Amino acid sequence: MTRNDIRPVRHLIRGERTSDGAGVRLTRLLGHETVEAADPFLMLDHFDTERADDYIGGFPSHPHRGFETVTYMLDGRMRHGDNKGHSGVIASGDVQWMTAGSGIVHSEMPEQEEGLMRGFQLWVNLPARDKMTPARYQEIPAATIPVETRGNGTRVKVIAGATGEGTQGPIDSGATEARFLDIRLAPGARIEEAVPAALNALLVVYDGAIVVGEVEKVAAVNVAILGEGGRVAFENAGRVEAGVLLIAGKPLNEPIAWGGPFVMNTRDEVMQAARDYQAGRF
Repeated sequence: MTRNDIRPVRHLIRGERTSDGAGVRLTRLLGHETVEAADPFLMLDHFDTERADDYIGGFPSHPHRGFETVTYMLDGRMRHGDNKGHSGVIASGDVQWMTAGSGIVHSEMPEQEEGLMRGFQLWVNLPARDKMTPARYQEIPAATIPVETRGNGTRVKVIAGATGEGTQGPIDSGATEARFLDIRLAPGARIEEAVPAALNALLVVYDGAIVVGEVEKVAAVNVAILGEGGRVAFENAGRVEAGVLLIAGKPLNEPIAWGGPFVMNTRDEVMQAARDYQAGRF
């Protein structure tokens, strides 16, 4: 591979402060305006606050159909429950990968009344053939997620997919072939990671700052959607440890009809999802 194989920054997305659920304050990093560039990733939210008033309302019961939600907790505890009889708590370092599929009604409520609540929720689209698959969960405790240690103390937590050094994460992401790595770099450290050219890739900087491909500086909390190439390369650009998510997936290149909690391929399918939910068929 040559230096020209390193993916450049194609779009730099600056997070926007907003609220969702019952008044939970968060930063929206991906949304409707980025769906084409970030395909198959629909939305990415980052929550980070020590103020209980910012998160205590949580996300009471609400429906989903047609995609997956990935909740990754950095700090804090969140309880999930649904209308399929499932309930559980994800704590610091844990991951829940939920396939909403044909329909689910669930809630996400803080399992704490004070302290730091920090993490991400990512929405991953499903191909048309899988949108009506039965709902399922993959809940992964932090202790079971492998971590690679590389030069200069760099740590790579492998949540989904495999690294170029062969470490395989516990999540099966199916058709999107998603990769989800949490990378921590000490000051001055640099990393290069092979990412197949067929996948779209993005970097989410949540601590510190990095320089991507020796050119573009990206600071927390922002997203760099990367261009074409076979490798991702970046280095810590600051004096504190940097925290970066490397997320990649196979673009679906399918039409998207997005209506609130439903993501389908046509407007008629979204309307049918709403009717099914109202009729209690989820």
